[in-house]
Amino acid sequence: MSFLEMIDVLNEELIREGKDPIAFDHDCREGICGMCSMYINGRPHGPWEANTTCQLHMRAYKDGDVIVVEPWRANAFHVIKDLVVDRSAFDRIIQAGGYVSANTGSPVDANAIPIEKDKADAAFAAAACIGCGACVAACKNSSAMLFLSAKVAHLSQLPQGVPERKSRVLNMVAQMDKEGFGACTNTGACEAVCPKEISISNIAKLNLEYLSAGVTV
Repeated sequence: MSFLEMIDVLNEELIREGKDPIAFDHDCREGICGMCSMYINGRPHGPWEANTTCQLHMRAYKDGDVIVVEPWRANAFHVIKDLVVDRSAFDRIIQAGGYVSANTGSPVDANAIPIEKDKADAAFAAAACIGCGACVAACKNSSAMLFLSAKVAHLSQLPQGVPERKSRVLNMVAQMDKEGFGACTNTGACEAVCPKEISISNIAKLNLEYLSAGVTV
């Protein structure tokens, strides 16, 4: 069974015993939504590489193994109950500028705006971020730079994101600092545990975007 199915079984036993079940977050159970965020034996999302908790299966462990499960711990991520953590700080960072303004109406044809393949591929790779928070949980400073850099790099490399390019990065970095995330010291722990293998090179792109916007605004 999957790791979350194991928790389901455990909760059924706890309920039969008249005890409170363990509260945990989940939604898609397909490695897409990022809700199933938790430390498993000290590692975000467990021992498997490029994997979310809901994609982890109990065959990763041997009979009799001790499994320690904990919630994310960061100043910006408040524990609500048991394994449920408030990650709405990420939502507020997105609201500060992680979007593209467009007029309403019929959608534009996908091929209407030509995009170079290398830029399209890089933008697509950055857009794979699911906002689970593993990068923050793994970082000794609880930095959100990998998450933020993925969002900025995604939009800055597409022509649709150019009009708000400067205000986007300035506003999103300001919101990140306001939320209480720590600074990046380039240890690479974030990249090592990211379930979608977001590259740390995006942080360099974020820094370039931020410096460029600060000079020209």
